[in-house]
Amino acid sequence: MRVKVEQYDAFSEVAGKGNPAGIILNGDAYTEEQMQTIARLVGYNECCFVCSSRVAELRLRYFTPGHETGLCGHATIGAIAAWIRNNAIEQDVTLAVETAVGSIEVCYRHAIKEIMMQQANAKFLPFEGNIDKLMETIGLPRDAYMEGYPVCYGWTGSWTLLVPIKSLDYFLIMKPKNKRFPEVLQQNERASVHPITFTCYDKKHTMHGRHFSSPFSGTVEDSVTGTASGVMGAYYLNYVKEAEEIDILIEQGNEIQKEGTVRVVAQRDSGEVAVKIFGRAVYNETFYIEI
Repeated sequence: MRVKVEQYDAFSEVAGKGNPAGIILNGDAYTEEQMQTIARLVGYNECCFVCSSRVAELRLRYFTPGHETGLCGHATIGAIAAWIRNNAIEQDVTLAVETAVGSIEVCYRHAIKEIMMQQANAKFLPFEGNIDKLMETIGLPRDAYMEGYPVCYGWTGSWTLLVPIKSLDYFLIMKPKNKRFPEVLQQNERASVHPITFTCYDKKHTMHGRHFSSPFSGTVEDSVTGTASGVMGAYYLNYVKEAEEIDILIEQGNEIQKEGTVRVVAQRDSGEVAVKIFGRAVYNETFYIEI
């Protein structure tokens, strides 16, 4: 079977930057097993399959090379950009999108080519493991940890462990030992690890991050992560700035020459933290694989 894959680079306006996603627009043509095979052969951090839905306008399914995930930010931005381009849409659009974590709202603003993606309300769990061992798994000394801010698991559709780091300098020397993550993340062995800091290359940005994949996903590093950026925004609202709402820019990917920007709006809502992310995606190429 010949499979058409469109590559979109999310959170960038420059092809080759940001985070690549493989978009398969005829997702209904494939079984779950075939979807997993396609994602493994393509090899990106995520492939997104655009499918029909009985409860929304679209259904999106996300696969790493190793497994299916419930929600993916950059692949959603890429998939909606592909859907807009292939349907020659030249107006604002609001869509209900079915995902494994529930229906989310996605909006496209034609004038500025920006896509807004709602995420699941944020959840946090304290990290109960050994911080010394955790720091070893990302190749940093213990004193790189920024005391005063919690290490915690965060979720807006996908679990990641947020690790506050003192300064940007440490991000250049990080070397993840992904295979060791499960032995340190005993509360949630399938979580990814996401170091963060409050100093940035671009002074317009509020936070900087890197994202090291769970070894179960079959990849090492995700260049610009939408769901983890959403978690970062909720973290900033919960633990850094006391406010009802924050609207910040987050940068990622600089250390691997894949820099991109995610705008995050986090808002308190009846005791929960609601999260939206905003970004653009650029078409890169179309290719075919055989399965």
